[in-house]
Amino acid sequence: MLKLKVNGEVRQFDGDPEMPLLWALREDLALTGTKFGCGIGVCGACTVHVDGAPVRSCMMPVAKVDGRSVTTIEGLSPTAAHPLQRAWVANNVPQCGYCQSGQIMSAAALLATNPRPSDADIDQAMAGNICRCGTYQRIRAAIHEAAAQSAPDQGEEV
Repeated sequence: MLKLKVNGEVRQFDGDPEMPLLWALREDLALTGTKFGCGIGVCGACTVHVDGAPVRSCMMPVAKVDGRSVTTIEGLSPTAAHPLQRAWVANNVPQCGYCQSGQIMSAAALLATNPRPSDADIDQAMAGNICRCGTYQRIRAAIHEAAAQSAPDQGEEV
């Protein structure tokens, strides 16, 4: 039996340890915010955090997260109050919306390590997330807005 902490709650998993984390989250734990996109780790729709780092859950066997902490879009902020979630709405980022949980999770990992990212930082961090609707400019604007809401003003230009 595997144990993992999902969105702050210790959960047990007794299924196939080679099952991709994506399916354990969606099917066994009923956390359907994380989406299946390509199944080969290149589109980013399935991005979650494992111990704070963004990972493609479609490629991560659930055995590799035994004893580790997993955060899904549902755990980022259950009330959608995270600065990125608010900025996503304010900037009208989603069109079809399918990729958005993965986009937000990648952006959250970026802001956790770089609270004042440049355009180049954002482009690099988000490069593995595909948006079929092409809302990349709005994604970048929303990340900048969330960074401005989150980052303490240090009284200096960056």
